[in-house]
Amino acid sequence: MTLALVTGSNRGIGLSLTRLLKARGVHVVAVCRRSSPALDALGVEVVEGVDVTAQDAPGKLLAVLGDRTVDLLVNNAGILVWETKLAPDLEAAARQFEVNALAPLRLTLALRPRLVPGSKVAMITSRMGSIGDNTSGGAYGYRMSKAALNIATRSLALDLAPEGVLVALLHPGMVSTDMIGGRGQIEPDDAAAQLLARIDALDAAHSGAFQHANGQPLPW
Repeated sequence: MTLALVTGSNRGIGLSLTRLLKARGVHVVAVCRRSSPALDALGVEVVEGVDVTAQDAPGKLLAVLGDRTVDLLVNNAGILVWETKLAPDLEAAARQFEVNALAPLRLTLALRPRLVPGSKVAMITSRMGSIGDNTSGGAYGYRMSKAALNIATRSLALDLAPEGVLVALLHPGMVSTDMIGGRGQIEPDDAAAQLLARIDALDAAHSGAFQHANGQPLPW
């Protein structure tokens, strides 16, 4: 692996993934809306000012990449809007759908010319997008957006298989990030290490499978 592109890289899981990939000697293109001191300190190629939902986002990234190919694309950027049960904010649900489901699909398709046989695409999803695992209800917008991402990823895995591109669909666990107010069960660095282990192990037989970062298969 020589080049990885990571979205949502300025904090949380994205920052940890960027740090670990840099430590491996991988050239990381770290994409975010706004950089952070922690990201700047890593000395990677930072591309800020990119809103993944914007129509010009794919063009910006293609321009930055030039003729370089992408060995690993990590679609990590995402948002969570907490809701009261039976009182979902439908505008917020639409925003979550744009960020969590449509943006990763749009960017992956746009960057397809930079993917080569052996390239891998990793979608950072959530088990909250599992229909079979939903035993608590609520979180309509977030659950719907991640369920949409899951089915899109499954289709991408099938459609990119003839091109030799593998696709991972990974739930990182309940990670202590700003998105959930730090109330997690695993630290970002540990979650990132598990995610990279799954990406390293990804083969054609598991492309498009829904997995926990610890390797556990998850129900659709």
